[in-house]
Amino acid sequence: MAKAHPIELRERVVAHVEEGPTHRSTAEHFRVSIKSVNDMVKLKHETGSLAAKPAGNRRGSGKLEPYKDWVRSCIEENGDITTMQLSLGLKEAFDLDVHAWSVSRLLHRLGLSHKKRHFTPKSNSAPM
Repeated sequence: MAKAHPIELRERVVAHVEEGPTHRSTAEHFRVSIKSVNDMVKLKHETGSLAAKPAGNRRGSGKLEPYKDWVRSCIEENGDITTMQLSLGLKEAFDLDVHAWSVSRLLHRLGLSHKKRHFTPKSNSAPM
């Protein structure tokens, strides 16, 4: 992921646009993209600041966070429960439509996820 432009550059770009030149000529002058100029000017008008927004997906834990205690209790009661069964249980108990993959991510965040190990019997044949 690309790094944000320094705040000093952002201030100079916005000041240059406010003096009158077009966004295109400002972009050429400062050797940045036109989209960057547009975004900087828009950010200044919307927030009054030129500080870069946080990078990445910062949605948090999502809509399952309020139900984590319920999920924990289901796992304590039945350790063999699948993510699909938890998903269906959330639908029945709380009328919450959620994909099994989302439940799996919640379990991982809670430290409750594990891989099931397949049983493979040892070979009965003696080594030669």
